[in-house]
Amino acid sequence: MRAIVSIFVIVVVVAIIAVATGFVNLHGTTGSLPQVSVQGGALPAVKADVGSIDVGTKNTSVDVPKVDVGTVEKKVEVPTVAVHKPN
Repeated sequence: MRAIVSIFVIVVVVAIIAVATGFVNLHGTTGSLPQVSVQGGALPAVKADVGSIDVGTKNTSVDVPKVDVGTVEKKVEVPTVAVHKPN
């Protein structure tokens, strides 16, 4: 594994030296984006038949129960917790 990595590093270093000294010249052409043209269009037409909704209010008599809520004070025993720091 170490030998493969060493050979790869040597090949990369030799390639860098070859390009830097001019022994290898890399030439290329610049690319360009493709030409795109867009023609106008139309949105799709949608027709929908929907029902109608009427919202309003009316007065009606409704039986509502009467609830009386009260409180009574009682004495009960509840647990307590005390935390003391060490000295």
